[in-house]
Amino acid sequence: MILSLLIFLPLLGSLIVALLPGQQTKPFHWIALVITLAEVVLAGAAYVTFNTSVTGYQLLEQANWITLPLGSLGIASIDYLVGVDGISLPLVVLSAVVMLVGVLSSWTTIKTRHRAYYSLYLLLTGTIMGCFVALDFFLFFLFFEFMLLPMYFLIGLWGGPRREYASIKFFLYTLLGSLLILLVMIGLYLSVMDPVSTAVVAGLAADPSAVTDDIVRTLQTYLQNGQLNSSQIVHTFDMRYLADGSNYLPNAFLNPAAEPIIFGLPARMLAFWAVFIGFAIKLPIVPVHTWLPDAHVEAPTPVSVVLAGVLLKIGGYGFLRIVWDFFPDGAAEYAQTLGGLGVLSIVYGGLNALAQTDLKKMIAYSSVSHMGFVLLGVASLTAEGINGAVYQMVSHGVLSAMLFLIVGVLYDRTHDRQIDSYRGLMQPMPQYTTITAIAFFASLGLPGFSGFVGELFTLMGSFQSDWLPGWMTAIATTGILLAAAYFLWTLQRMFFGSTWVRPFEIQAGPTSVLADLTIHEKLMLFPLGVLALLLGLFPNLIFNLSSATVGQWLLKFAVE
Repeated sequence: MILSLLIFLPLLGSLIVALLPGQQTKPFHWIALVITLAEVVLAGAAYVTFNTSVTGYQLLEQANWITLPLGSLGIASIDYLVGVDGISLPLVVLSAVVMLVGVLSSWTTIKTRHRAYYSLYLLLTGTIMGCFVALDFFLFFLFFEFMLLPMYFLIGLWGGPRREYASIKFFLYTLLGSLLILLVMIGLYLSVMDPVSTAVVAGLAADPSAVTDDIVRTLQTYLQNGQLNSSQIVHTFDMRYLADGSNYLPNAFLNPAAEPIIFGLPARMLAFWAVFIGFAIKLPIVPVHTWLPDAHVEAPTPVSVVLAGVLLKIGGYGFLRIVWDFFPDGAAEYAQTLGGLGVLSIVYGGLNALAQTDLKKMIAYSSVSHMGFVLLGVASLTAEGINGAVYQMVSHGVLSAMLFLIVGVLYDRTHDRQIDSYRGLMQPMPQYTTITAIAFFASLGLPGFSGFVGELFTLMGSFQSDWLPGWMTAIATTGILLAAAYFLWTLQRMFFGSTWVRPFEIQAGPTSVLADLTIHEKLMLFPLGVLALLLGLFPNLIFNLSSATVGQWLLKFAVE
């Protein structure tokens, strides 16, 4: 029940916070803190019990949810089905850690409407966990959609001066992606059968536990030969069956062998691009990235931490779990185009980050650049590239949380994010300078920190890929140079020289306004810095989880 607890514990907490009487803030603080601490413990338990030598899904929980006979159209079946593998588990652990950090940041950042804030925050926590563990496409889509609502209100009610614009833009962009995913989800559902349930309905087995591999193969043969009555076919959203081409109905809309043409493209290729765009918006990838800087700039610090640390990763996870897994033919056919989009995001995001004068917007564009490495690694279709992409998502989740917390520390003191408003912060804020330097150097890829390992493996994978030309890797390396440029230039401008801050015209020396890190801020920042170092020194903490799953996952591309 670990995975169900990860989902429903914060959802229950959200309901409790919403119904608690009174307006005192402390009960809401503590409820959120206890629940997110419990999430970390549960995620840790899942990590410890995970068998790294097994390639399939583990910690599976399944229960029939909806079964609806549709006559000649077959039987509709939707299950509550959750599980994790080596790709999803690292992101579950990351989510638990980042959501805890977000609660700690909220204690000092959120000043009004605490009941509503913490209720929405816990709702967001549960839906995020649901996205990473759901193995039924319909269930995944429910969590994916419900996730939009709390994030929309968290930005729109507690954000900056342009919060309404940023929240509406975020919602509309993501809703567009959701509609594209929904269309493909319906097409897949109508094209695929559940072999286990269909075997029971067809009389080949007495119950699901009696269905053997031989029965499944026999049933699939019947299906391809047209020997199954359509009323006996059980349609499914089970991701395990959607990823298996043997379960597609003959002449179905998305059957790889049928290939109907729509707008000059095979239906599967059109579906591939639709669902790719849906998740590319979430990652985000250039040119569907423009909602991200606005959302980050206007969101309060803890919401920015969650947005960059976790929500963007759902886009990368969707690439692996849904886009590439369900449409390996499309991933192979358009590998160079996809790799090119990754390279474009790396360079474009880096150049935009270099041009920014707002510290928070600079970090937002750096996220676009770093997420480009994820797409490049996934597009490479190599073990190094895919493992590197999973690692890069975890690494960026930790480092981006640090970076946005660093911006929040300074903004809480001066209410100014302009880079040229600060000089010489090293003197009054030495501890803050140290943790900022660690976060900057780790993010630009300094060996020994997690940022180096993720980028190294994605570049290794793309360079030796049979699907991508070598020049893509060469251009992608400029992203590392650009990261060094904008991080080091920012460090030099803000932290060295004589102390000066524009809003207060502060002269050299420590002041009450430029107080160094508090104990509360250290409690958030120092563990993240240590985690970035541990991941950099011991990358097998992630690779041991992902390598077996990725190796099995890549077998479907061996014959493409």
